Amino acid sequence: MNKILQIFKIKDLRNKILIVLFLLICFRALAAIPTPGIDLLKLKEFLGANQLFGFLNLFSGGTLANLSVVMLGVAPYITATIIMQLLTMIFPKLKAMYYEEGAIGRAKFNRFSRYLTVPLGTLQAYGFLNLLISQGVLPQFTPFDIIRNVILITTGTMILVWLGELISEQKIGNGISLIIFAGIVSSLPATIRQAIATYDPSILPTYITFAILAIVVIAGVVFIQEGERKIPVAYAKRVRGTKMYGGSSSYLPIKVNQAGVIPIIFAISILLFPQFFAQITAVFSQGLSLKLNDLVNQFFNNQYLYALMYFILVVVFTYFYTAVTFDPKEIAKNLQRAGGFIMGIRPGDSTSDFLSKIISRITLSGAVFLGLIAILPNITQIFTGIGILTIGGTALLIVVAVVLDTARQLNSQLIMREYEGIR
Repeated sequence: MNKILQIFKIKDLRNKILIVLFLLICFRALAAIPTPGIDLLKLKEFLGANQLFGFLNLFSGGTLANLSVVMLGVAPYITATIIMQLLTMIFPKLKAMYYEEGAIGRAKFNRFSRYLTVPLGTLQAYGFLNLLISQGVLPQFTPFDIIRNVILITTGTMILVWLGELISEQKIGNGISLIIFAGIVSSLPATIRQAIATYDPSILPTYITFAILAIVVIAGVVFIQEGERKIPVAYAKRVRGTKMYGGSSSYLPIKVNQAGVIPIIFAISILLFPQFFAQITAVFSQGLSLKLNDLVNQFFNNQYLYALMYFILVVVFTYFYTAVTFDPKEIAKNLQRAGGFIMGIRPGDSTSDFLSKIISRITLSGAVFLGLIAILPNITQIFTGIGILTIGGTALLIVVAVVLDTARQLNSQLIMREYEGIR
């Protein structure tokens, strides 16, 4: 409570929070504007009967529920980011741009991701509109109506990407994650009202199961997000002139889950990619598009295959994103330059190899734990037949992880200002 009061006492931090809240309100305002010509009742029935599109609605931040002008959310941008990250493994110039050119290189890399978002968003918007038309959710649009709606939806996605970057610039949370978080949280009041209105004492075990699962997921996410291994680091004594430096000891914290909530978002994005591909095929053949959509729905309805794929993707992306954000060679170089070393380990390559082994082992436990928590609702559904828990578990994962990440960044801002106050 004291820290919350302290945050609002600092003018700079208070302004940052107000800016973020304003941008999130802008997002929710856009999410309330439907695209022209839709039947909301048919859309609600269609989404309620389809788990795949329930996930897409979650991933888009709740914007698909009324087919708003930002109905795709930030999904095309995340897909573009994944493609660009994978391309760094193929093209050395892209890898050098991202890893070696510093902030300028990453800004250029992000700009290319935004460029790629436009065609991806356009194709996905066109394919999805055609799918809804074929399912009777939308009327038969004229070519002008389709072009107009595709432009509106693609523009809406780019506006959300822009809002996400403005939020990230405030340095109190990841903008894209906060947009998804805001969409999930905004649906909570309606979900609670529906649960109260439809309460049935005969299915009390369902509510108990959901409550237990929610507590397990929250505790598990907090555990892996906050868990870390501290590696002792010593600094050699150095004499410069008449002064002596170093001779102190510290530690290098390595988190159990370096990647945060990103593996979950990436995993859902990849799970939705077959559906995205099915939408794109509508450009060439609507019949083929419908067949592919049926195959994707069959996959999602198979809880065993779906849970296995979800688990594997979470584990893989945890490793992948950790490799992107944690470079043992660079950390070993920085330690050596500062005169630091890990006890019993030679500076340089030996330190790099040691850190690689440590991060690999720690990430394995964190990735497996995160994957198990991700599919825990699916396991529950397999044994109990409770369908709503699948989406609820994923939502809890994202919400808890985003809250922890935002709280951590706010705490860093407070610590930085305390040091400035001491000076």
